[in-house]
Amino acid sequence: MILKNFVKSKILVLILMALVAVFIFSAATSCLAEDTGVTKALEGLSKSGADLQNDKLQDFPATIGRFVGALLSFVGVLFLVLMIYGGFLWMTDRGNEDQVKKAKDLIQAAIIGLIIVLLAYAITKYIGDILFKG
Repeated sequence: MILKNFVKSKILVLILMALVAVFIFSAATSCLAEDTGVTKALEGLSKSGADLQNDKLQDFPATIGRFVGALLSFVGVLFLVLMIYGGFLWMTDRGNEDQVKKAKDLIQAAIIGLIIVLLAYAITKYIGDILFKG
């Protein structure tokens, strides 16, 4: 019994590590795929101080947008991990009603959390579009 629990915990840790590695790799490749600012920095050196200050003000919404996008990517990975863990609990319940209830509650909480985060993002994007695009 102890060996089975040890093997299950090892498998769960490996799955979580793989998901974290995928998240880090996807975040790194998205940063590399975008213009990371080297070109903008070189262009900024040739501009006057006033123009550079104006560019910084225009880049602020884009910076916030990238931050929110990265945060939503993390929430998506967290949602996936919670759904997999809830499904795993449900599949390995062996007739234990308490574990089934725990799995259902976990899945329901993950879905509610995802809905709340997506609604918050939609509201923030709507307000941001009104404020920054006039």
